Amino acid sequence: MKTVDIDRRSFIAKLGGAAAVLATAPELLAEKLEDEMIRKLENSSQPAPPIQQEISERTNRRGTGRIFTDTKELVPLPDKPTLVDFYKDRFNSSRHGLQSANHALETGQPERTIFACLVHDVVQGLVRSDHGYWGAALFAPYVDERISWGIRYHQALRFYPDDEVGYAYPELYNRIFGKDYEVEDYIKRDYKMVRNHKWYMESRLITVNDQYGFVEGYEPSVEPFIDIIGRQFKQPKEGLGYDNSPSAHMWRTFQNPERPL
Repeated sequence: MKTVDIDRRSFIAKLGGAAAVLATAPELLAEKLEDEMIRKLENSSQPAPPIQQEISERTNRRGTGRIFTDTKELVPLPDKPTLVDFYKDRFNSSRHGLQSANHALETGQPERTIFACLVHDVVQGLVRSDHGYWGAALFAPYVDERISWGIRYHQALRFYPDDEVGYAYPELYNRIFGKDYEVEDYIKRDYKMVRNHKWYMESRLITVNDQYGFVEGYEPSVEPFIDIIGRQFKQPKEGLGYDNSPSAHMWRTFQNPERPL
């Protein structure tokens, strides 16, 4: 099983060099690394542009979601779009989510966990920075509170090992950022709270399955998850984006990122 590999030297160059890395907040560095892994996974069949070309052509902030920077034509969604419609035609990290969810499914984990793994990173299409918190806001109106809670805090738990469930600190973080890498204070505070919370495993299992979501050449389908989506996600009859929920605007932005105002 071949997993996505990131070349340390090329990745640092893409960020703007060692000086830029030192000047960037640790959490943002980790977000960028995960985004790079997902980008490589989703585009494994397409050659990446030369590093220096990408740096020179970039006009957006690094935390910008890819739906705003990818200029390919978008497939129109139905008048009353469902989560499956968005998953197939809007979410950039769908392959990563499918691989993570498939591992949760194959290992007999709860449906809540399977669903959370399926969608835990999809908000990165809108925004990469603090994607756990943004992702929780996107799904909160439609799912069990434990699902959105797990999505919110999986971002913090990535940096903390748990031997009891087989989650080690990612060696890739050591290799890319060095062994003295330290997360920001809000991540430390959230981890301390989550570690002692009754819903700790809701977030921890996302990080466990997340490790299995970077396999090159492996493309599971969303079809085995359709029934799980139906049971775990409250699809609004008006269609996502048109039900006046607290996150309806986020779904509308996914649907039409070309809207100027």
